[in-house]
Parts: sequence; structure tokens; C-alpha cells
Amino acid sequence: MQQWIELAVRRLINADVESPRLQVEWLLADTLGRPRLNIVLELDRQLTTDQAVRLDRMLLRRCRREPLQYVLGSAIFCGLEIAVNSSVLIPRPETELLAERGWEWLREIAALRSAIPRVLDFGTGSGCLAIALAKYCPTAQILAIDRSREALQTARRNAIRNAVYNRIRFCQSQSLRGIRPAKNLDLVISNPPYIPRGEIGLLAVEIRNHEPLLALDGGLDGLDFYRSLARTLGAYLSLRGRLLLEFGDGQGPAIERIFEDLGWLRIKRFRDDTGQQRILVARTPRT
Repeated sequence: MQQWIELAVRRLINADVESPRLQVEWLLADTLGRPRLNIVLELDRQLTTDQAVRLDRMLLRRCRREPLQYVLGSAIFCGLEIAVNSSVLIPRPETELLAERGWEWLREIAALRSAIPRVLDFGTGSGCLAIALAKYCPTAQILAIDRSREALQTARRNAIRNAVYNRIRFCQSQSLRGIRPAKNLDLVISNPPYIPRGEIGLLAVEIRNHEPLLALDGGLDGLDFYRSLARTLGAYLSLRGRLLLEFGDGQGPAIERIFEDLGWLRIKRFRDDTGQQRILVARTPRT
């Protein structure tokens, strides 16, 4: 196995893949069914023919700069295993903070009102946000919408895998049309596309060539979805309801102005673990 590791690391270096040794350890851990940290203890192990063939195929995909999570077929999000493929955005650590703020608010709602919290996850993708909310606030009832049929298929499988399918309703839609504005939602949560169109070509190869464009392209300035959400979501949130949105580096002030201009209340921005402003929280606008 040591010989294969050395060869694989060299190939990844030649392909300009970051952290090549770490990447190789993840491929081995997945193939051998071992914790990654145990790989160093088994360097003398002989790979079977089937294992070597599988590893070579995975290594080739990674050398072509396909994201590691797609090669492995899953990512960990809030302690949950989420299947990912080229139809869905790979969940990022900063989005875990969005989910955590979401389920903390839903637990507060459930405790104060002894009610069933109602949630809309706009642009659910892999379903990671909806599934985390359902897992960590078991009383929540969630509607998860996405315009991609393939993404919704993945999200449904993830909900089944994580045993929350009975509390999430999935709907294919590119807008809120067909959803009655009842002002009864306690939370609307979203990680919408926010990359300015002209900057997509500057992203890492793994992102620009492999992750779905629908989940990246936020329009000319990256703010198209925020404008749309600010105009429409007020009709769906209850008086105490909250809107939670993720946004890109440096976009916070512009997005806050969009919501302020439309009368949204108690708008706040919060930072992620790297110190970047990343999450916007707002309350129902004046009517």
C-alpha cells in the first residue's frame, strides 16, 4: 500500500491538487472501510486487485479535479452523512452555521408556543439544510423547494438515509408560485446562488467545472436571488418569523440595503468561523 500511496501523491501533485497526501488517505479510508487516521498504521497492507482497481479509478477522477466529495459520493454536514453528486452543491462548513442558527430558533419557537414550527428551505439542493433542521428540531415541518429535478431526487434520498423523510415535503419549483402566502412560516432559510456571473470563471477548477452552475450563478452582481427573496418572502413569514440567508464575501452591506429598502425589520449580519460576515437574519417587513 505504501508504494501506491507514493505514486498517488505524485500524480495528485502533478495535477495541482491541494493537500495530496490527505486526499490519498481519504480515498484509502473509503475503499478500505477504515478511519482515515488508521491508514498510517496499515502501510504494509497488501491491496487486493479489486481495491487497487477501485482506487485507481477514484484517483483518476481526482486528478481530473473532480471534487473529493463527489468522488467519495458523500459529505458530512452537521454530523450527518449527505450524498452529493454533480447535480448538487457540496455543503460547506459555513453553511453549518446557518443550519445551527436555524434549529436554535425553531427549538425556541417550539418551547415558547408548544407549536409545530413551520419552515421553508428555498433552493434545497442536496437537502442538507432541511435535513439538519428536521434532525435537530424533530417537531419541525419543512417544505423544501428546488428548481432542479435531479437535485430533489438526491435530497429525497438523503432525507430517507437520515430518517426524516416523513417531515420534509419536497417540491420542484424555481419560485414561490403555487405556494399560498399564508404568513404562517416561522423560518425561511436559504443558501442561494451568490457568485457574480463574471467571477465564476475565476473559481477553483473543482467548483467551476464540476459543481452545478444553477447553484452558483447569482446574476451579474450576485444579488439577483436576494432581490427576489426580499420582494416575495414577507407574504409567507409570520409576525415572529425569521429569514436566515447565507451570502458571499463582502456582500453583506448591499444585501442589507436591499432588505432595508423593502421595510424588513431587525436586520443583522453574523460572521462565520473565519471572521467573514456570512449570515443575514431579518424579520417580517412592515405591511
